[in-house]
Amino acid sequence: MGRNVLASSLQNASFSIIFQIICRCITFAINAFIVRSVGREVLGITNVRLLLLESTLLFLSKEAIIRSALSSRHNKQCSWAQLINQLWITVPVCFTLAIPCLYIWLNWLSTVDAMYAEQYRFGCFAIAFACIIELTAEAPIFVGQVFCFVKLKVILDTGHIFIRSFIFIAIVLLNKDITIYAFGIAQITSACTIIAGNYAFYYFYIPKLLRYRDELKKVEDKYILREKYGQRYENMDDFPFVSVRQMLPGVLPNPHSVFNSDLQLLVLSFAKQGILKQVLTEGEKYVMSVSPVLTFSEQATYDVVNNMGSLAARFIFRPIEDSSYFYFTQSIARDTSLVEQNRETVQEASDVLAYVLKTVTSIGLLAFVFAQSYSGTVLLLYGGADFVEGGLPEVLLRWHSLAIVLLAPNGITEGYMFATNTAKQIDTYNYYMAFFSVTFLLLSYQLTNWFGPVGFILANCCNMSFRIGYSVFYINKHFHPVGMMSPLRKALPGPMYLSVLVVCGIACKVSESYFGNRSILCHLFVGALCTALSVATWSFENRQLLRTGLARYRARKLSLTTDNSPLAAEGDR
Repeated sequence: MGRNVLASSLQNASFSIIFQIICRCITFAINAFIVRSVGREVLGITNVRLLLLESTLLFLSKEAIIRSALSSRHNKQCSWAQLINQLWITVPVCFTLAIPCLYIWLNWLSTVDAMYAEQYRFGCFAIAFACIIELTAEAPIFVGQVFCFVKLKVILDTGHIFIRSFIFIAIVLLNKDITIYAFGIAQITSACTIIAGNYAFYYFYIPKLLRYRDELKKVEDKYILREKYGQRYENMDDFPFVSVRQMLPGVLPNPHSVFNSDLQLLVLSFAKQGILKQVLTEGEKYVMSVSPVLTFSEQATYDVVNNMGSLAARFIFRPIEDSSYFYFTQSIARDTSLVEQNRETVQEASDVLAYVLKTVTSIGLLAFVFAQSYSGTVLLLYGGADFVEGGLPEVLLRWHSLAIVLLAPNGITEGYMFATNTAKQIDTYNYYMAFFSVTFLLLSYQLTNWFGPVGFILANCCNMSFRIGYSVFYINKHFHPVGMMSPLRKALPGPMYLSVLVVCGIACKVSESYFGNRSILCHLFVGALCTALSVATWSFENRQLLRTGLARYRARKLSLTTDNSPLAAEGDR
């Protein structure tokens, strides 16, 4: 197999960041439209209550199965037929989970205003149906991820976001009174788009791949066929499918049992962990929904500020986390000690972990410093004077920047830990996750009663601190037998960058006090200069890292133009 996992991971991260930016820009525009035209209560129902139902169903149905399947590369006893069968379990699992979830969402959670009750009921059923049918596309999505079809994922994801947004806005513009109906219809349509797009690609790709293989037998140099077929068919000798039908359960020839027992055990371990992780990820929304701590209007305000504060996580941290997890699962064997693995591969993984941690931590600190001076300005430009009246949104965004500092390393360290844990270690961590979950919920409820919506953010900070501490302990212990320096020792930003951040933070606070009520443009100009200075300082301090990355990028670009490139087939995937 000639695919380069690190190169594909980096490409996936870069494309995912672009996709996240497009997605969040569209979402922000839609949210601003709803806040200004329809009302915050509707936004609270759709973005908090209904999206929480979607997140719950999709996460609990597929997260454990996908994570365990990605680790199957190192399990020689796990066949593709068993993987496909395993992926299709997500559909009945989602259907089974939808029944109790719908009952809870319709009967147990805090009530919706009578004028929205019927629309809310339709929205719940629409979300559940969309989740069930969307999971029928998990098999081709997984195949695309394993075989590094990075551009396919980005194109299809971007396409379904645009279609969903277009349908939603078109219906709302026709009648603003049916916004929740429009939301449910748009979700179902986007799910159908995901299914059609993924299966259609392989319907046309597989026959052409088979013709390529037939012609390849008749030529001595496979690169002769590049001009005719392009690069996406090269290095695909291990592609196991000869028909798109084989992505359905029970169709691909399978000499073994229907399911792999080792994979099943790993799925169960991740499933236990998934429930706890979902509580930790969406805990504040569960607290909002179960107890009348905040009204739907207040929930919408918190959600808008939370989404704005999570821009770095959604745009940068999450794509990097996903790509890093994929890279680590493909590079480090889960059930083998690092001492017994290839030392060069282990060293590369250590360097990647250190550099990624340094980068995301630097970004988190940058966001924290500038949020102290620009939270009010950004919220004013986004929601208008009425939205920021009272000062609560600004306070929430400033506190959320502290959570970003902790969120940055948490995702990467946990990603490495989950990618290299054995099933037994995952089970052990589940007990800690249970403790973290219970502690988080108790802190969320109590701190919210004391500090209002800020309590949710403080509870999140405590939770992430616990999780980072556990991950750091695991990583140090994991690398200790190899005799290498712990990658965490190279993961902290340098003193020059930290010093410049302090100076820039003071300068921006002075600018806020002087220009805040006089000239927003001057205040933004000062922030832009300080940001440029901070980025330039970081680049200078990490110039060797940037040179290495640029050299690898140039080498990869050069390899795409040569005839003997192992990465040549990656460019169009």
